[in-house]
Amino acid sequence: MSYDACEKLVKTGDPDRYLSAQSAPPEGRKALMAIYAVNLEIARAPWASPEPLVAQMRLRWWADEIDRIYKGVAVTTHEILPALRDVIFDHDLPHHHFEALIEARMNDVYADPPESRAMFDAYIEATSGSVMALAARALGTPEAAMPVVTDFAYGTGVANLLRAVPALKARGRRPFPEPAHQIVKSATNQMAHARKHRMAIPASATAAMLAGWRADATLSHALKHPEHIDSGLLEESPARKMMTLRWRSITKKW
Repeated sequence: MSYDACEKLVKTGDPDRYLSAQSAPPEGRKALMAIYAVNLEIARAPWASPEPLVAQMRLRWWADEIDRIYKGVAVTTHEILPALRDVIFDHDLPHHHFEALIEARMNDVYADPPESRAMFDAYIEATSGSVMALAARALGTPEAAMPVVTDFAYGTGVANLLRAVPALKARGRRPFPEPAHQIVKSATNQMAHARKHRMAIPASATAAMLAGWRADATLSHALKHPEHIDSGLLEESPARKMMTLRWRSITKKW
């Protein structure tokens, strides 16, 4: 039932990753759902309360529960945690990715943007990068190929953040430390660099990489029309989105 809870949570709360995971075989899909479900809960935690201390406590709770899993405790304090425990030990997932993810989300508690480009890049690597690294590893990607995953995840994370700008600004958040144009160019370049080394990623991990299926359209649109970033006009039509995902799933060209 824990895996069912994960799938239900991701389907409603993170539909893009849910759809991208459908190309994985059943066991791989279960692993992705557990990883994406805990990521979703961690990402939501900073917004659980307008009081920073309450939001921090919620994030600390997730950190403590995941730490208990790594210590061998059978954690049942949340319906998705038994599935996460199985995935962690079945695939030898590194603890530090979860730690980095939670620490980065602590920054979401506050309204201030990252103080520098370096801090912004570290945030993207710790959030989008950690999630994609966990997913890729669960589907068989070797450690030597993780730099490829990191590059691709950077573009994916920037694209996801660009689409979230209107909602974030409505909450008083400024997600970029500088005009987004240079960051978008870097994200595009890093995705292109990752694709030059596509063969380093095993075919079994295609579904993990497909989490970035919408990034190209978002980054391209943002480069051509930066004025659309604040207005929410970076969203593609449902038909175009599904056509892109279908093509990438069939061709395996993430």
